[in-house]
Amino acid sequence: MEKSAGTRFRKAVKEETPLQVVGAINAYAAMMAKSCGFRALYLSGAGVANAAYGLPDVGLTTLDNVADEARKITEVVDTPLLVDIDTGWGNSRMVARTIRTMERVGVAAVHIEDQSLDKRCGHLSGKAVVPQEEMVARIKAALDARSDPFFVIMARTDAYGVEGIDRAIERCQAYEKAGADMHFIEALSSLEEYQRFVAALEKPILANMTEFGVTPLFTREELRSVGVSLILYPLSAWRAMNLAALKVYQDIRQEGTQKHVVDQMQTREELYGFLNYKKDEN
Repeated sequence: MEKSAGTRFRKAVKEETPLQVVGAINAYAAMMAKSCGFRALYLSGAGVANAAYGLPDVGLTTLDNVADEARKITEVVDTPLLVDIDTGWGNSRMVARTIRTMERVGVAAVHIEDQSLDKRCGHLSGKAVVPQEEMVARIKAALDARSDPFFVIMARTDAYGVEGIDRAIERCQAYEKAGADMHFIEALSSLEEYQRFVAALEKPILANMTEFGVTPLFTREELRSVGVSLILYPLSAWRAMNLAALKVYQDIRQEGTQKHVVDQMQTREELYGFLNYKKDEN
């Protein structure tokens, strides 16, 4: 195994183009995703807020909340994990504490964003971004705090939807100059726009293919054609899980039995297979 999770993440970015990074809402989902061959996983801040705490993605969860969910994943899979740390939860000292905590629980990479502390989902209106200098300070605090030089600090910008594409590119160039390892550019609307960022920047760029947002769901081949290095599917499996669970609840309530939906369930044997349950008995 490579020396660190960050090293494994960087290696995956180089070897799989673009790298598919799939969201895992919990440890068991991470195990299933790994079994499908994904070389990098993702823990969404919105996912933690929604699934673990029943809250909207408006900055109500804490560093400890997210770190605890990340630890549960890194304890059961060695697939490198990218974690959403929102704005870093405070000033430069808090950003530094966040990075040290994420390294300690085995995370490979984080993305930190340039929204204000009272953040909103990146695909909703009403977002606000901090001054460029403040985001640069966040990045520098994160870089200074990491003990592993290969731990990945990814800069996310929401400026496209607030200030326009030219200003967003300028911001990304400043973030790159400050030392950001990779870029997360939120809520673009066309392949041509991704291509503009790729041409203007040197570091790898992530495209967020979240459903029901403002960005079209481009294919891997389409994103490869414009030079995107990473593709994120942050909550795809979780959204499917939610709908499946809702249908089961409704059917049991209406029919008085689960007989009609058993064929939609993962079997006990399949569950035990992922958990190595029988192996552990021997």
